[in-house]
Amino acid sequence: MGVESPQAYFHKVVNAKGVYCIALNRPKSKNAISMKILSVLIFYSTAPGSFCAGADLIERRSMTDEQVRNFLTQLRAVFSRIESMTFATICAIDGPALGGGLELALTCDFRICARDVTKIGFPEAKLGIIPGAGGTQRAPRLIGMTKAKELIFTGRSLTALDALDLGLVDYVADASSTAYERALRLALEIAQSAPLALRAAKVAISRSCELPLESALDHERKCYEPLLGTKDRVEALDAFREKRSPVFIGQ
Repeated sequence: MGVESPQAYFHKVVNAKGVYCIALNRPKSKNAISMKILSVLIFYSTAPGSFCAGADLIERRSMTDEQVRNFLTQLRAVFSRIESMTFATICAIDGPALGGGLELALTCDFRICARDVTKIGFPEAKLGIIPGAGGTQRAPRLIGMTKAKELIFTGRSLTALDALDLGLVDYVADASSTAYERALRLALEIAQSAPLALRAAKVAISRSCELPLESALDHERKCYEPLLGTKDRVEALDAFREKRSPVFIGQ
């Protein structure tokens, strides 16, 4: 009997300081979300032509109503943790992103899609339910109330370019590239910034729309001020004066 491969795993990108990935690895079920991988942050899929097809309907059929409720409670908690993480998150969509798969993508800071992807959407209404892990709340915040209603009411599947036009994804990879490769390019660019500054920026931006402007400006200042005494800020100023690239240490 062979050793079973992990359903998700964490790894560092070689020669890319500060860039890490967590990969889905359930090719037989097209990375459908199972209770076994609820605590995993996913950036990309190892299954060719797949990303995440949402809930594992075969598993779901055998679950009791109480098990479904518990599953959704745990899934919402995981997605909320992903959304609140203080480092940048990028979702590379190289295959269908349906239902819970799209809900997962919406928790990330950036969504990048392969050009040949043709199935992005929320099919739940056609299955007698609604998106239950944040889709009805995060989609309107991203693309607006009317567009989100149409997407969810119709259960329509979008192509990568349709999703880009709608604002559901941020980038579509070139035909010769994968979403993961395009995501890595963005990650490498982001990783050039000071880690503490990235965290402060994300915390500041994340509350920008929920606070009145004056309160939001106060919040921004609270995020800014701790950076003044950091070693990375001094390093950036020294590097600018010395005409070299800064070497940040996250302090």
